[in-house]
Amino acid sequence: MNYILSEYIDSALDRAEYEKLDDGSCSGSIPVCPGVIAFAETLRDCERELRSVLEEWLLLGLKLGHILPVIGGIDLNKDMTHAEVESV
Repeated sequence: MNYILSEYIDSALDRAEYEKLDDGSCSGSIPVCPGVIAFAETLRDCERELRSVLEEWLLLGLKLGHILPVIGGIDLNKDMTHAEVESV
């Protein structure tokens, strides 16, 4: 079975960049996904938060018809007429 959204999310997270901040907390972002950024006290929590932010960003982008970046060879901008997103 092929889970295209899960593959897209996993591929995007593979491109995540993390940074330890001066106060000891962490930040994470996915440069190819504008605005996807997270902050947390630990790296593990930052990874979880970044996944959550990415999922919300992706669902909102699909609902609003935004052009999403092609990641890992996955293009979610292709004919989406049969994959409507009813609510976020």
